[in-house]
Amino acid sequence: MLSLLHIENIAVIESADISFDQGFNVLTGETGAGKSIVIDAISAILGERAYRDMIRTGTNKASVRAVFTDVPEFPWFADNGVEYDPETVIQREIHLDGKNVCRVNGSLVSVSILHKLGIQLINIHGQHDSASLFDEDNHLTFLDAFGDNEALRAGYAEKYEAVAKLRREIDRMTMDEGEKLRRMETLKYQIAEIEKAELEPGEDEALEDRRKLLQNAEKLSNGMDEAVECLYGGDDTDGAAGLLAQAEYALSRLIRFSDSFQSLHERVSDLKYQVQDVAEEVRDARDELSYSADELEQIESRLDVIHRLRRKYGVTCTDILDYLAKAKKELDEIEFADDHLEQLKKKLKKAEKTAWEAAIALRENRKAAAKAMSARILTELAQLDMPRVQFEVQFRELDLTPNGADAVAFYMSANAGEALKPMSKVASGGELARIMLAMKNVLAEKDQVNTLIFDEVDTGVSGRAAQKVAEKLRSVAAHKQVLCVTHLPQLAALANTHLLIAKSERNGRTFTSVTPLDLEGRKRELARIIGGTNITETTLKSAEEMLRI
Repeated sequence: MLSLLHIENIAVIESADISFDQGFNVLTGETGAGKSIVIDAISAILGERAYRDMIRTGTNKASVRAVFTDVPEFPWFADNGVEYDPETVIQREIHLDGKNVCRVNGSLVSVSILHKLGIQLINIHGQHDSASLFDEDNHLTFLDAFGDNEALRAGYAEKYEAVAKLRREIDRMTMDEGEKLRRMETLKYQIAEIEKAELEPGEDEALEDRRKLLQNAEKLSNGMDEAVECLYGGDDTDGAAGLLAQAEYALSRLIRFSDSFQSLHERVSDLKYQVQDVAEEVRDARDELSYSADELEQIESRLDVIHRLRRKYGVTCTDILDYLAKAKKELDEIEFADDHLEQLKKKLKKAEKTAWEAAIALRENRKAAAKAMSARILTELAQLDMPRVQFEVQFRELDLTPNGADAVAFYMSANAGEALKPMSKVASGGELARIMLAMKNVLAEKDQVNTLIFDEVDTGVSGRAAQKVAEKLRSVAAHKQVLCVTHLPQLAALANTHLLIAKSERNGRTFTSVTPLDLEGRKRELARIIGGTNITETTLKSAEEMLRI
């Protein structure tokens, strides 16, 4: 659960430490006091998008730090090299230059990686959720989440991809006769052009190396002549080999007088033989060097042929030969396309049969899940003072798609005697909040997230319905930590922990504070919610009675 939240320099909050408890936590305050800022700070910790506009005016960065207790050892920790601790600390800094620095238990992580952990720690349900909840494009996703049919969906997806791959292959091979003839002529021309060149793998590189040598042959020859002369000597000079031979002879004579020259004699002798070997190799290379203008012209001509082919078929000779192999294979496929198509169609028929079997199994699972989900939602709605609501998941059969062969839509009737209609078209504002709460509660039963946040989901609810919503949230809080931003006294009265968000002004700057309320503070805050700023003995008494419930 979320036990501590520290906020610095986010909007009008300069610094705040907020402690949350197990059970039902509510946040109340005047409109504009900063309740949504607290939710934004929590969202930042969960890896949601954070904007520079969040940073308090006059500062360079904002930061949020959250402590979660009793955190399960999710695979996320090992997968991302982060040390696991049941008391997990998440920190995030948001800088004016757009940089974000995120840490989990001291380890740096990216925002996207943090988000993958965040969705396992907290679910935030806000007024905007109704848009996604009532969008029929999302209904299949919600049903599958409730049905817990991941294995069936994965099995179907694998079989559908086999069907899709065969269909793509058949489409690729299906062409009219004119197109087929044109493609065959093109391939035959390309194959003949490449084969005529009789290329060898790596031939272009070898020719370019030889051309470079021939273009510099005279310089190579002169350089080797000079090296041989330096090593062997010439008409007017002694070469290195000759001088070393003289030095070796002189040292050999010294050995007779002192053994200390033996080592020097051996080293010079080795040098003499090494120089002689080098001189021989250079002379051999010079003698082997042969070149002619005709050879260079032939190489240039051959490279010109290769260059023309390169422009059409690949960067190197190897690439061109790879293209040749592919062209031959495609030509062969076209020439024998009818036989191949027949084989593919037989495979497709078999693959479609297998995919349909998986799709029907998935459909049966979805229908069973739809029945169970509808019953649970109706039970929830009855507890939320909407006993006459009808709810139904309607199916429409489709051809095979990546998500199965079903389209689903949530239909409902809010009042007795009315026909079922798409859910988004029949609910009023107050009904909308309760329907969303009911559906969210049902879907939340299927996940392991221990903290739920409800951000003003009670909008449009009042009176008896508000009391039912409050009781429902308190019921949920018996099993999960619940944080709720609310304007309703019924919800605030049933909370285990009540936090007041208040705004004040000092030295021309706005500041927001977060204060945990004791019994007397709760009574005054409830009286304010009930009666506005004019707190009377009557509203205080009403608040006290609500707290006794």
